[in-house]
Amino acid sequence: MNNKLLKVNIQKELKEFNLDVDFEFKKGCLGILGPSGCGKSMTLKSIAGIENPDTGIVSLTTDEETVYFDSSKKINLKPQKRNVGYLFQNYALFPNMTVEENIAIGVSKDHGEKRVYEMIKRFHLEGLEERYPRQLSGGQQQRVALARILAYGPDVILLDEPFSAMDSFLKEQLRIELLNLLKDFDGFSILVTHDRDEVFQFCDELVILDKGKIIAKGDTHDLFENPKKVQVARITGCKNISKIEVIDDYHIKSLDWGVVFEVSEKVSSNITHMGIRAHDFLPAEKDDVNVFDTFNSTKFEKPFEWEVTLANGLWWKADKQIHEHEFVVPEYLKVDPKNIILLEE
Repeated sequence: MNNKLLKVNIQKELKEFNLDVDFEFKKGCLGILGPSGCGKSMTLKSIAGIENPDTGIVSLTTDEETVYFDSSKKINLKPQKRNVGYLFQNYALFPNMTVEENIAIGVSKDHGEKRVYEMIKRFHLEGLEERYPRQLSGGQQQRVALARILAYGPDVILLDEPFSAMDSFLKEQLRIELLNLLKDFDGFSILVTHDRDEVFQFCDELVILDKGKIIAKGDTHDLFENPKKVQVARITGCKNISKIEVIDDYHIKSLDWGVVFEVSEKVSSNITHMGIRAHDFLPAEKDDVNVFDTFNSTKFEKPFEWEVTLANGLWWKADKQIHEHEFVVPEYLKVDPKNIILLEE
């Protein structure tokens, strides 16, 4: 039976807004997704003890409950007492220490040498033991930072935009490495990012933040498939969102695109908008359901997809091969009724 639980319910007054987050999860990796400046990093720092909330509670239950912070009981454990590993955006390695010395920080002397060797091997840092951070690439620095965190066996790993400063090749490589590491990690991990691909790839559960407030939380796949709210759809990457007029229980008119659509579920009274993912269009015949023409559309070539902007404002992404440079936009496109997302304001 899994009795592990990380609970976070904190409030903090900030210049731009008031941070007010409340979530808990029992296993795996939690993602916190949202635009820059929405309170993601402040939430992580409050869990780690780097920042102090004004009110609230942060606690971890494994075999027993450890309260990191409780404003009502005046409990506020220092960061070094929380057994939380924090991977900063800039990795925060000690510049005057070697790779080996950085990893050894915080490791008990009884198992230090053996543990450091295990981490050096695990993170493919052999041959770099005597180098200083300035002599390492960005990817090597991140591996050293992760090795340092894992070396002392944390209960919680906090990842603050871990790939934000990397080029795309290195980012993909380290995503795979980190994904494998987290699969083997028995504790909790929280990934903060504004990159929806990262949370979809890494996170079992997802919290979506906007201006310090949670606007959605739940299973990651469920939130992407059915975001329910306009702002959640935007943050999860839905490119086509329009206000609607309800025609009947299963038909709506897009006020932005001027198209009538059939939908697969009954339209409730609180639905004000609709969304269509940019990859969810298909070539169609004129008489198909949910069909519209592509006359006067504009296309842009990318390495692995075509971006087609229709005259009515709809945006279609069509997959392509790297060696294909010609693309004829079909006269008509359609969208399956089940792929139309019904949204509240």
